[in-house]
Amino acid sequence: MDVKLLSGALGAEITGIDLKDTSDKNFKIINDLLLDHKVIFFRNQLLTSEQHIALAEKFGPLETHAYVKGLDNYPEIVRIIKAEDEKNQWGENWHSDVSYNEKPTKAVILKSIKIPPVGGDTCFSNMEIAWETLDEKIKEKIKDKKAVHSSLGASFFIDSYKKMKGNSKKNYDEYVNTHPIVRTHPETGKKILFVNWTYTKKIIGLDKEESDAILNKIFEHQARLEFTCRFTWTENAVAIWDNRSVIHFAIADFYLGRGLGHERVMDRIAVEGDQPS
Repeated sequence: MDVKLLSGALGAEITGIDLKDTSDKNFKIINDLLLDHKVIFFRNQLLTSEQHIALAEKFGPLETHAYVKGLDNYPEIVRIIKAEDEKNQWGENWHSDVSYNEKPTKAVILKSIKIPPVGGDTCFSNMEIAWETLDEKIKEKIKDKKAVHSSLGASFFIDSYKKMKGNSKKNYDEYVNTHPIVRTHPETGKKILFVNWTYTKKIIGLDKEESDAILNKIFEHQARLEFTCRFTWTENAVAIWDNRSVIHFAIADFYLGRGLGHERVMDRIAVEGDQPS
């Protein structure tokens, strides 16, 4: 096994592991790598849908998306398609997946099926480091507070859900939950800055003006380049990220003569998490 670090902050590309092997021994290696690096990447993994699901189930019970219908035979798998003429893609802003749920996603296993020759990289940012390096005055102000997370915080996501090919779900209800701004990782015990630009709307106990001002400072801090890593996709690559510890951003840099004119197809499975504390 070889581990190549992608940045000083987080992320590693792993070679010498076959993700089709879901033995307890192999899974322990994968999970330990995930906890160490927060997001891990594997190339040339020829996983069937059944094998993709079997891998994901090692992490825990699987989610079905509130807004997006899964594949007919595999409802746990959401197929994300960027059409050839589309300039945008799903997730092109900093977010933590479904942080508006009572129990936000624990982990995501994302598999590439069809990839443009260039464009569509994914960035991740380390929220342990974001908390450790946050301004001390802001830390003191928010350390015991909770924030409101809303599924409709990003209305553009709802528009993209409506346009997704094959999505027959017509549920556009709002889901709202409150979570500690600083959560404790249930496996590592580390403190994590658990807010994100897309879904976090208000700090409870502060007026709107102060809440907005502090959140905007936090969002800017979270996106600092020195906290991030960036992955360039190839076909049959798999990314596994700890959704409790990172936020991520799907870059939509599809321009004429480059990524535009090419389809991008990804299969996503999410693992149920716990209630943040």
